[in-house]
Amino acid sequence: MKHFDVVIVGASHAGAQTAIMLRQLKFAGTIALVGDETSLPYERPPLSKEYLAGDKPFERLLIRPAAFWDDKAIELKLGCRIVAVDAVARRITSADGETIGYGTLVWAAGGTPRRLSCQGHDLARVHAVRSRDDVDLLAAELPSVSRVVVIGGGYIGLEAAAVLVAAGKQVTIVEAQQHVLARVASEPLARFVEAEHRARGVDMRLGATVDCVEEADGAACGVRLATGEVLPADMVIVGIGINPAVEALIAAGARAGNGVEVDAWCRTSLPHVYAIGDCAAHASDFAGGAMIRLESVQNANDMAATVARAVVGDAQPYRSLPWFWSNQYDLRLQTVGLSLGHDDAVVRGDTSARSFSVIYLKQGRVVALDCVNATKDYVQGRKLVEAGMRLPPAVLADSAIALKDMMQPAAIE
Repeated sequence: MKHFDVVIVGASHAGAQTAIMLRQLKFAGTIALVGDETSLPYERPPLSKEYLAGDKPFERLLIRPAAFWDDKAIELKLGCRIVAVDAVARRITSADGETIGYGTLVWAAGGTPRRLSCQGHDLARVHAVRSRDDVDLLAAELPSVSRVVVIGGGYIGLEAAAVLVAAGKQVTIVEAQQHVLARVASEPLARFVEAEHRARGVDMRLGATVDCVEEADGAACGVRLATGEVLPADMVIVGIGINPAVEALIAAGARAGNGVEVDAWCRTSLPHVYAIGDCAAHASDFAGGAMIRLESVQNANDMAATVARAVVGDAQPYRSLPWFWSNQYDLRLQTVGLSLGHDDAVVRGDTSARSFSVIYLKQGRVVALDCVNATKDYVQGRKLVEAGMRLPPAVLADSAIALKDMMQPAAIE
């Protein structure tokens, strides 16, 4: 059995950044970065955007070139799926029976795409958009595809729809909620996004549930809704979230709910085991102390830095302001803060001008902003969220007043 001072399970953003940060902090111990994909560590956000569109080759998605990992003495173990953790013996076991010992374990395994539970969920031409292999398979089929049904109106589904419409495909989005982005955005933003997609020919089916995926010759040929209507499809894309990959930690005794639970230093309830990224649930000051999981590059990178500092003896609690982004057509959507639990939403700017912000308040305090082609609001609004500023909605809505000036209340009286 080979032993490493630090073993990182998961070779995507969170895991790769942990290894990189450890070396930047002059950690001299041995490091293994274990991933279940065979590709070198790469960025995931472009998968549903530039990579699917063919605008960015895979080499430009690499987090670091191949030589970097050798130069930094970080051993890559790719195509290796970890199925068991023994927190007492401090070792992990792969699906093919290999055992690896660790001094410290960092669990950054992310998650797996949620699949439909209905009949036809496993047919050919039913796709997820989570990995390079997912998108490569999808893209290889596109030349013979004219009609696509996208199930799920979250960011992944909307981004994929935008790319496919630009490629000349007929696209229908099926969303079970009454508006898209139901978990993360207000109705004003959702309605704007829906209108943008409809203007480009996307058929939006809101408040619609799927009965089954219909089959012809072993492949998907349509999506039957609960109403009985069948939406013809040469391809089905499912974007309904992920299941956190934490089964091995739970089996080892880790405390878990929606993901494995971690403390302010990203430590799990297991000794010498940290968890970070998409699979880690933490108590967030920006969510009123609620335990949440964040699926974002920001969270992955900042949690990685928290763990790397803890490993080298410079422990600092994780308290990073969440931010996210999405590109759809010529729209740049940027979010800062968390809007869950907000009790007021203020639209700043003119939605018809396609450059505006939605500012979210909770008990009078600014808790988040969604900015559409409004980078200045996004940059300046960060400080309002960090400070939890109390400002009158009428003032926030006044685009003649720069958000940065609202940090000095005297300037707006």
